[in-house]
Amino acid sequence: MARSKIHVGLEIGTSKICMVVGEVKSDGSVKILGVGQAKSVGVRKGEIYDFPQVRACVKDALVKAEDASDVEIGSVFLSVTGAHIRGVNNRGSFRLPDGEDTIHPEHVDEAKEIARAVAIPADHVYLHHVIRKFGVDGFEHASSPVGLSGRTVDSDFHVVHGIRSRIENQIKCVREMPLDIDDLVFAPIATAQVALDRESRERGALVIDVGGGTTDYALYFDGVIEATGCIPVGGDHITNDIHLVTGLPFSKAEVLKVREGDASGDVARSVGVVKIGDDKGFAEVEVKRELLNEIIRQRLEETLRLLLRRLPPGAMERVGTGVFLSGGTSLMRGFGELAHDVFHRDIYRPEPPELSGVQASFKDPQFTTTLGLIRYAQILETERAPKRGLLRRMIPFLR
Repeated sequence: MARSKIHVGLEIGTSKICMVVGEVKSDGSVKILGVGQAKSVGVRKGEIYDFPQVRACVKDALVKAEDASDVEIGSVFLSVTGAHIRGVNNRGSFRLPDGEDTIHPEHVDEAKEIARAVAIPADHVYLHHVIRKFGVDGFEHASSPVGLSGRTVDSDFHVVHGIRSRIENQIKCVREMPLDIDDLVFAPIATAQVALDRESRERGALVIDVGGGTTDYALYFDGVIEATGCIPVGGDHITNDIHLVTGLPFSKAEVLKVREGDASGDVARSVGVVKIGDDKGFAEVEVKRELLNEIIRQRLEETLRLLLRRLPPGAMERVGTGVFLSGGTSLMRGFGELAHDVFHRDIYRPEPPELSGVQASFKDPQFTTTLGLIRYAQILETERAPKRGLLRRMIPFLR
């Protein structure tokens, strides 16, 4: 009988650093043993710019996760993001040798190798090679065509790559804990593991994760991944806009955004003023709700429309299920209505999966990516062995 396995997910985000410890039991169920969080300092737009500060924050989250779970953590699944990361689709075709008309495993492997060999910049490194579908003589197949008759085998991959040095910095930070890395996962791919079920992927769905410094997305059609990406804009940019327009300190602007902001565009929610008290006893500051809500809506709408332009032509026409919003900024009042105005599709927030041991706060959408790392690890455990060799080849100094 299979034994239970403990996996740990780590997200180094712009606003927070989160580490979750999950136990995958022999029956496939998952129990969350503990969560460690720390305020993120030294991360901008999902990327490290102050290494010592980030290292200290990760250490803080590690200690809290170990205390909460009573587990000595030795390795993690690490999510990575940043505007430098790109996702592209590529197809490889292999024609069978003359005299052969039955497809063998080596023929499929040849098609795979051709599809995986996407030309990337010299300073980039591969993160994912996700198989999408196969084809035989132009007819698509969802599974391997080994054993079928045909002359040409096609293999379709979604390939994710990013700048080597920026990814190395995140890995180095984790290794200095010291922790090993089981695998690197592009953040929206992890988020989709929790946000979408099989039916949603089949009917077409768009996952959008709006964090403090980035907006990640993953698009699925016919059960397979179609597009992924990252836009370097998030909730902190809204706060900064409020700060610049009103003159409020950044911390006050953040409180004002969270407590009073609304992105819906509903005129009835933009009546009156909001009074902001001063901790030092000075006079209160008044901000018109109409101004506050307009600042928030403009920034979020700009972000969503930028994302929309990055999707393949006609993509939203194929999204049958709808759009799933996650991340801390998705909690903004009226955000769902704004997203509906932009995408003209049903808007959802990911439903927490049936897990045991989950604290109520962990069901918050801002933890979707970290929880998705545990699901990703579970899938990796059941479907294939983790490929750590890629990581070692990518970064020799980690050996």
